[in-house]
Amino acid sequence: MSTLITNIAELMTQDLEHRVLKNAAMVIEGERIAWLGAASAAPPADDAVDAGGRAVLPGWVDSHTHLVFAGDRTAEFEARMAGESYSAGGIAVTVDATRRTSDYDLTKLALARVAEAVSQGTTYLETKTGYGLDVEHEARSARIASTVADEVTYLGAHLVPAGSDADAYTDLACGPMLDAVRPYVRWADVFCEEGAFTPEQSRRVLEACRAAGLGIRVHGNQLGVGAGVRLAVELAAASVDHVNFLAPGDIAALADSWSGWDPASGTGTRGTVATCLPACDLSTRQPLAPGRGLLDAGVQIALASNANPGTSYTSSMAFCVTTAVLQMRLSVHEAVRAATYGGALALHRETGNDADGERAVGSLAVGHRADMQMLNAPSATHLAYRPGMPLTYAVWRAGVRVR
Repeated sequence: MSTLITNIAELMTQDLEHRVLKNAAMVIEGERIAWLGAASAAPPADDAVDAGGRAVLPGWVDSHTHLVFAGDRTAEFEARMAGESYSAGGIAVTVDATRRTSDYDLTKLALARVAEAVSQGTTYLETKTGYGLDVEHEARSARIASTVADEVTYLGAHLVPAGSDADAYTDLACGPMLDAVRPYVRWADVFCEEGAFTPEQSRRVLEACRAAGLGIRVHGNQLGVGAGVRLAVELAAASVDHVNFLAPGDIAALADSWSGWDPASGTGTRGTVATCLPACDLSTRQPLAPGRGLLDAGVQIALASNANPGTSYTSSMAFCVTTAVLQMRLSVHEAVRAATYGGALALHRETGNDADGERAVGSLAVGHRADMQMLNAPSATHLAYRPGMPLTYAVWRAGVRVR
């Protein structure tokens, strides 16, 4: 079954050629993109959808979320808005509520959050464990996450539970806990930050997880200049996320990690993606990550929602894109690219086509997975031009229109 989407005012591909096509069309065949180009040259198809002069762009790839949780942290938010500073300790409130919630209810809550994200144009997302913090509940979170998300990350090293010895808990995260979650996860992460895990403990976790066959990523440099970026680059992590407080040497290290990468062809040695989380920065009243400076230095960046109950209770990637344009000084094209291709790059899903069967996400090209969104606007510029407006008109995931 093939579907022709025609009368597209602007088709922002975010492919390696950075094409933005006007008066365009696209053909979907099964879960793949079979053709795209000028509407006047479109081939026939079994079915047709008239875009009505709307814009089409890739679906958002949200590479950093925490969706498997229960409970409420509005009191913490109110206190922060009243002037209290953010610290990592609030995670414990969510851990208590999550442990008390049944598998059924936890799954139902997570599915509802995924549905919210999809309704706003997200077509591929990652989510983490990290609100269990013992073997039983981390394994349960990983299992539930594997049923609701495209990519699952083990974040047992989110916080040292109250009353636990930090080194003993690190041993647990590197051993029995890792073994318990391993069947359900592809990635591992660690909160390398003051009040969470030291650089030495973080290294132990990352090296153990890498030895177990997992890809690695780092929460780093959120609360101050620290070792997170340098550790991520040294261990060739796929991404380092937050990156609010960066010394010049941190930016240089991230840029150097991409020196073997050819952005024009998407080939070479991947570096470490710097993932910026602007919704979280606003909620915690932290300085916004220096997205403009990172891009200018040659760093590949991603934008992600960091959807979580304490510091970024939103899955709106459009809000993140808008903030990146209006306050981080990215162009609309750069911000959309960071929220699509950049997220795919952070998850190692930016490549794949008919030949290998694992189709690329985050960009629109022949052979890639047909993940896209249609805006109720003639161009993607309206995302920033009309901030806060619900512009998502239609969404396709793997070639299927979401109803």
